[in-house]
Amino acid sequence: SLHKKNGQPYYSWEQQADNTWQRVPLDQADNRLLGVIEGEDHFTFYYDVTLPEIEGSAELWLPLASSNDYQTVERLTLEAPGEQQLLTDPDYGNEILHVQLGPAHSHTTIHIAYDVVRQEKAPYTAPEPNLTPYLASTHLLPTGGRFAQLAQEALEGRDATTPLMQARALYDYIIDNMRYAKQGTYGTGDADFACDSKSGNCTEFHSLFISMARSIDLPARFAIGAAIPSERNEGGVNGYHCWAEFYAEGKWWPIDISEGNKYTALATYYFGHHPANRIELSRGRNLQVSPGPVSGIPFFAYPILEVNGLARDVKTTFSFERHIES
Repeated sequence: SLHKKNGQPYYSWEQQADNTWQRVPLDQADNRLLGVIEGEDHFTFYYDVTLPEIEGSAELWLPLASSNDYQTVERLTLEAPGEQQLLTDPDYGNEILHVQLGPAHSHTTIHIAYDVVRQEKAPYTAPEPNLTPYLASTHLLPTGGRFAQLAQEALEGRDATTPLMQARALYDYIIDNMRYAKQGTYGTGDADFACDSKSGNCTEFHSLFISMARSIDLPARFAIGAAIPSERNEGGVNGYHCWAEFYAEGKWWPIDISEGNKYTALATYYFGHHPANRIELSRGRNLQVSPGPVSGIPFFAYPILEVNGLARDVKTTFSFERHIES
């Protein structure tokens, strides 16, 4: 049966005492059943990358989670084959595992386990940061032109006299006009694709926002990681998730437009909040490291594998166990 329309679920799920699951109408579901843990969350996050058949020399780049003001990360396990080194990208400070591989490493799995304590994020003060990188036009996040025109369309008829009000107008416009759909060349975070298709996943939602925001001189930035299920305490995690922040009134404001689109009741919450149940794996787009990938694939949180200089797919799986305080 159809459970979602345009990425919006018809109901939520609640686990019963006997470990079976029961449907809950959205208007009867609390925030936890809608994906939000407030305050603090504590969990172990397992990250597995399975390599394909390798014929010849190969290199892998894999961003590693690190601590910041809103998450404390302890790396419990890092099991990887090959010759390893840790790199740091100079623009955002992400730590990246670089591995030299060969045919003997075919079909092996890199296993990483993190202990994570994560805090819910609300608007936070950051006086006079260097905002230049967050206003720049890039290959995947162009500014001006149709993005400026689209931003002006979003502001038309709105009382948007301050940067904060302008950001809310862009946020609402994207929720009203974008459709959550995994079709076409989605998932690359290409603002041009998002503008053309008016669809995509979280990367397209936030890339479009960033291009529109920067086009009206509103600094905005990108991060990617994973959203940890809130309605259960262990099991699989449904892949990557990304989000954004914009700068206004001396603060960085966290937003999550695709989740606001998914759960209408939480659209206001996600303008100014990120819940505690997530892990950040990397910040920024088009990460630059040396040695770095040569295949031209935009590099942010996803692992990049190159075999003889050509990009190859890897299988990535996530799972978690939540720490329940007695």
